[in-house]
Amino acid sequence: SGVLSVPGRGPEKQDCIVNRVKRLFPDCITQPAVHRLDMETSGLMVLAFTEEAHRNLNRQFEERSVQKEYIALVDGIIPAPDGQTELFFRVDVDNRPHQIWDDVHGKKAVTEWHAVRTEKYVSPADGTERTVTRVRFIPHTGRTHQLRLAAADSHGFGKPIVGDTLYGTCAPGERLMLHARTLCFTHPVTGKPMEFTSEPDF
Repeated sequence: SGVLSVPGRGPEKQDCIVNRVKRLFPDCITQPAVHRLDMETSGLMVLAFTEEAHRNLNRQFEERSVQKEYIALVDGIIPAPDGQTELFFRVDVDNRPHQIWDDVHGKKAVTEWHAVRTEKYVSPADGTERTVTRVRFIPHTGRTHQLRLAAADSHGFGKPIVGDTLYGTCAPGERLMLHARTLCFTHPVTGKPMEFTSEPDF
């Protein structure tokens, strides 16, 4: 959390996962990122060393054969144990990068979710305690801010993820409580199924 996936505009936005990987592996291709995480999201990413691997992994993402699972703390109590949301969003051209509901021109975002448990969350800003829901998100599409909107938008939970600077609130000392926990894909060279897990630190 707090590190860009790919470089942005300006010298202050050059520290990112892609450039760190290229420093560690100088023979890596120029653009190794196959997908990206929001800057505030922590967890797993896959990057490619070669153009061939990049094409193969890109195709897997396009065909939606890559499986991803995220863990989030949603600000409040979710009444149902599990479900699936189908939401339609497009970028708000007057307020980028915000996404807004548009069931005519928006792109469909499909998210499966499971409420793991409710728990107490203590604000690092003032020590106040509130009830949040730990949710397991399984996105079936890869839309911008898909999980943040599945939580925050009135067509979803109507409750933002804790620490969401775009669709909720982020108190001093907080971060977005969203973590890419599991990533499964087929190895682009060996063809073997690969599964990686990274547990969140919250």
